[in-house]
Amino acid sequence: MASSNDSIKKTIIVALSLCLVCSIFVAAAAVGLKPIQKENKDLDRKRNILSSAGMLVPGKSVDEIFETVETRIVNLQTGTFATEAEIKAAGIKPATYDQKAASKDPQLSVALSGGNDPASIKRRANFSAVYLVKSGDDIDRIIVPVHGYGLWSTMYGFMALKSDFNTVIGFGFYSQGETPGLGGEVDNPNWKALWKGKEVYDDQGEAVLHLVKGGVDSSDPKAAYKVDGLSGATLTSRGVTNLVQYWLGEEGFGPFLAKLRSEGVQ
Repeated sequence: MASSNDSIKKTIIVALSLCLVCSIFVAAAAVGLKPIQKENKDLDRKRNILSSAGMLVPGKSVDEIFETVETRIVNLQTGTFATEAEIKAAGIKPATYDQKAASKDPQLSVALSGGNDPASIKRRANFSAVYLVKSGDDIDRIIVPVHGYGLWSTMYGFMALKSDFNTVIGFGFYSQGETPGLGGEVDNPNWKALWKGKEVYDDQGEAVLHLVKGGVDSSDPKAAYKVDGLSGATLTSRGVTNLVQYWLGEEGFGPFLAKLRSEGVQ
């Protein structure tokens, strides 16, 4: 005998059946869309790299432009391009290397603390991808990834440098969770434009580029090393300074870029 539509047993069976069917649909959609999500994530990464280097061209696809960019892996411990043996031993695929994931792997990263961690990242991957745009055998520009903690979040971005490996072409974040209207102004195109032409290293080779409160005085002889701080966002501004000086400094790309300046591409 069929049970009544008002019975608790039938209600539970219908509810469970509905949940099961919905779960199957959700799981199938998640699996089916994963390749598309991965493709979009990779496209977004390429777009941000090109954007920092001022290479986006209206009407031209990101993939087409990115074909002119060479991805290389740098050994941050030696300050040189990683050898094939090092890349193989670390299990790295340069085109898809996930530095963020590597920084969480004790086998592929080093722990940081206190004075060794001004950017508040806790761990630094031993290897990093860098992106080269060449003119013949020479590097025309180089794009390096940077990240560090602001007020509320870890900010991830790219900095592009000219062939002197010192002068900034462009700088910007592609992921951050700072306060909208304050620290969130790191996404403001007007602020990002202030970085163009700034210099990272002083005459002694120290990474000194930093943000200043109240704006840069153009008559300051050291104005080339300074960028306007973010109004009302002291801690975010400090975080930006810390991450720039860390990643362009001795513990980051500093030794690698110094070798490029003195020895060229090896």
